[in-house]
Parts: sequence; structure tokens; C-alpha cells
Amino acid sequence: MNWIIKNFLRGLVIVVPIAITVYVVVEAFLRIDRLLELRTPGLGFALTILVIVAVGALATNIVGRTLLRLTETVFSRAPIVRIVYAAVKDLLEAFVGDQKRFDKPVAVALTPDGAVRSLGFVTQEDLGFLAMPGHVAVYLPFSYSMSGGLVIVPRERVERLDADSASMMALVVSGGISRVGARHERVPR
Repeated sequence: MNWIIKNFLRGLVIVVPIAITVYVVVEAFLRIDRLLELRTPGLGFALTILVIVAVGALATNIVGRTLLRLTETVFSRAPIVRIVYAAVKDLLEAFVGDQKRFDKPVAVALTPDGAVRSLGFVTQEDLGFLAMPGHVAVYLPFSYSMSGGLVIVPRERVERLDADSASMMALVVSGGISRVGARHERVPR
């Protein structure tokens, strides 16, 4: 009986992540494919990818940039719409845009002696515009969640970590289960 339980649990650890990953990928594929309601399976997905690539390419020339600015102006002035648009745009740019924001992994000292720390990412180096010189903005992602919190801390309570951002995010989101190698250094003043 012990052998069965042990192998069941071992199999569970192998099968569940694979099953959930396959489910999420297939479900995303099907939902995107259903957006255009075409009769050929996969055509909606392919067209969606093609349109996204075309828009990205179009945004590199003068006509595309002008249309993009016009669209951005409309979305940024409309009440309620601007809140959603700005949040989604900033979030996407933080991960995949030209100006990635989660590329500065840090450890923040939560206690005066630095014994208790939280891992996060510096998102603003200078908060002088908020009349808070000498402070930095640090995003602290939550474990087992796609959310987090923003803390404002004095620059001297933040240590840079020489770590890959993706590995660092995986470490935090996994609740510390994933492994990442890191060297510490104080954030320069």
C-alpha cells in the first residue's frame, strides 16, 4: 500500500503540471481561434497572430506611428477606458516592451537590521517628482498569484541582486521553491 501511495504522489507531481500546461495552452489557442468564428480550426489563431505581427511592423513606419499616436490619444482621454488602457499597456511594456521594468531584481530590508527581507523589482529609481528624494519604488510580487504590491523605501534599504529577472520572478511566485543564484550589492546612491 505504501508503494502505491508513494508512486501515486510521484506521478501526481509529474502529471499535474503537464496537464495544466497543456490545458492552458490549448484553451488559449481555442479562445483566440473562436474570436473570429471561422470554420477552419486554427485559422482564427493564425490570423490573430498575423494581424499582431502586421500591427507591430506597421508601428515602425511614420504612418503607423501617426495612427498609433492618434489611437493612444483617443484611449487616453476617454474616461474609464484610459484607466484600463494605461494599466494593460504599462503591464505589457513592463514585460515585453522596449523599456522592460522588471529587470532590476532587489532585496528590500523590511526591518531596521535587515534580517527580514522581501524580493522585488525596482520600478522607479528616483521619486523626486513625489517630493520623496532618496526613495525608490519597488514592486513586490505575491507568491502563487499574478498580483503584487508597490512599496516606497529609502534607497539604502534596497540591495541589487545579480540574478536573472525571470528566475527571480519564478522564485517569488513559486513561494521560494524555484532556485535562483544571486550576488548582493547595495543600490548606488
